[in-house]
Amino acid sequence: MSIETTSIETTNNETTSIETSSKPVPHEALSDTTLTNNTTVSSPNSDENILSRPDLMLIERWIQPDARVLDLGCGNGLLLHHLMTHKNSHCYGLEINPNKITACLARGVSVIEQDLNAGLGNFRQNQFDTVIMSQTIQAVQYPASLLEEMLHIGRTGIVSFPNFGHWRIRLHLALGGRMPISESLPYEWHNTPNIHLCTLGDFENLCRQLRFRILDKHVVDIHYTSRPWHNLLPNVFGEFALYHITRN
Repeated sequence: MSIETTSIETTNNETTSIETSSKPVPHEALSDTTLTNNTTVSSPNSDENILSRPDLMLIERWIQPDARVLDLGCGNGLLLHHLMTHKNSHCYGLEINPNKITACLARGVSVIEQDLNAGLGNFRQNQFDTVIMSQTIQAVQYPASLLEEMLHIGRTGIVSFPNFGHWRIRLHLALGGRMPISESLPYEWHNTPNIHLCTLGDFENLCRQLRFRILDKHVVDIHYTSRPWHNLLPNVFGEFALYHITRN
């Protein structure tokens, strides 16, 4: 597979480079300027599929057919490839890890090498139907600012994150007096990429402050399975949360 780089002009008269495979298929442009070299939907180079990521299967339910989708921190492009092939979505990803960018290209996913901490100023208002930030918000420098930008360039947003208010974490802090290590938060305090951990209550309070409306949410365990007690006391029993949000 040969790789080409396409430059597009944004609304700020700046250029953004998009890495693509060399076989074009019709997609909507990322901006007002037509993207001439788009990606082709190709078979991934690994045996991984959407069934191995139940969190992504939950996110898929909130994506409408033919939607324009941007994934912030798209990883290896697994979700976007699935949306392209099963929902005819027009998908683009932002990623900073070179190995993950290469994996995106192997799947035929258009990807921009971009640091989320630099913001999303190279996109225009309502350019996307849905902007996704899956298990990324806790690792960015300014979560509130990024959320506002998400819902400036996207009509809706999908955000998922580990719940720091889970009862095991509370118990670990109360009895051990040290930062917890768990399956959902497997790092030591000094080497964790998670710099802004939050609870479900924290996130929902921030949504109120930013005047966002929560359209739907899933509260699940480490295996992304929902149990009756997750809805009873979500901030206590939920290990992960997924939110579908929009502006009021």
